[in-house]
Amino acid sequence: MGETIMERNVIVESLPQAPVETREVEIVERKGIGHPDSVSDGIAESVSRALSRYYIENYGRILHHNTDQVEVVGGQSQPEFGGGTVLEPVYILLSGRATTTVNNHRIPYRSIAIKAASDFLKERFDTINIESDVMIDCRIGHGSVDLRSLYDTRKLLSNDTSFGVGFAPFSETENAVLRAENYINSDLKKIVPSLGYDVKVMGFRSRDTINLTIAAAMIGKYLKDKEDYINQKEKARELIQKFVQKDSKREIKVFINTADNPSENIYYLTVTGLSMENGDDGSVGRGNRVTGLITPYRPMSMEAAAGKNPVTHVGKLYNLAAMKIAEQSIKESGGDVKEIHVRIVSQIGRPIDDPHVANIQIIGSEEATARKYQNDFKRIANDWLGNLNRITNMLVSGEINTF
Repeated sequence: MGETIMERNVIVESLPQAPVETREVEIVERKGIGHPDSVSDGIAESVSRALSRYYIENYGRILHHNTDQVEVVGGQSQPEFGGGTVLEPVYILLSGRATTTVNNHRIPYRSIAIKAASDFLKERFDTINIESDVMIDCRIGHGSVDLRSLYDTRKLLSNDTSFGVGFAPFSETENAVLRAENYINSDLKKIVPSLGYDVKVMGFRSRDTINLTIAAAMIGKYLKDKEDYINQKEKARELIQKFVQKDSKREIKVFINTADNPSENIYYLTVTGLSMENGDDGSVGRGNRVTGLITPYRPMSMEAAAGKNPVTHVGKLYNLAAMKIAEQSIKESGGDVKEIHVRIVSQIGRPIDDPHVANIQIIGSEEATARKYQNDFKRIANDWLGNLNRITNMLVSGEINTF
């Protein structure tokens, strides 16, 4: 006997609008790994991953937790050319809910969470001293009884009524923004070590010109004086321009630290390369979506995916599944479909692999009709929704990003 295929409510339709790539204006933003909001997201996800691994190793399955409440409260610093001092540490609050006791056995959840947060900071930012520059406070508590009754990985019921959104492919502007930030926080640092980790890239395309406005924290100890700062900033700008331009058909203009005012001695100067050292705060979900971008010209969910449990929290899983469905659908359409939007909505208590609806909207040429591709796209959607454990496994292993 063949395997029974679940009849899910997957609706494919044409969307009569211009692809974002053809519109006159487009705006895209990315908050880099060192931005306070991204630091909050990264810590939240690291804590969730650490708890998930502990639960699997000791109980064979991931138990209830949501660690998506992380707050970064900026410290105080005195940056100077040639050095500087951190005067007051950054305060990081870990909050949320977790399974803390199993069969009267107390789980060291706070130790696990604090270590995960500390390891995240150590692995990504070699400019800070975890012992003196950061205070980590864990206030994670026990989950709600009602939610815990729904949270059973053997039943796989949704523990929230929420929705996920995805789209594909990335536009040239979106790719330029992503590539610029990734380049700054990787290879460019080897050439311009004065560049810090806190980077934000705002992309604005006007017809065939892409403008990238970049805020990049500069590290004082690598800069002799203001002339050196200006020279290093210009060197970075030229290298970024060259890097992003080589893969773009459009003209790209790059601007860095446009708020600098040398006549008044105003520079984006830091001690650690992180703006959270001096008053900048951060929160989970206030930055990038699961795409790694903030895209006001695309459909988006406001769900804070980082830190939510990776098993039944549809606010996390459906956003990632929607992206995977969109990406695979675009690939299999062979160029007929210019753009695709996917939205998936859940219903609390309903099996996560059977959403209330999965809506796939396609934008393309006259030949690319919903009727032509609906069977292929439904197959792709059913495959991902029927195997959400693939996304869970990628989240626990760190193979997929949430911000």
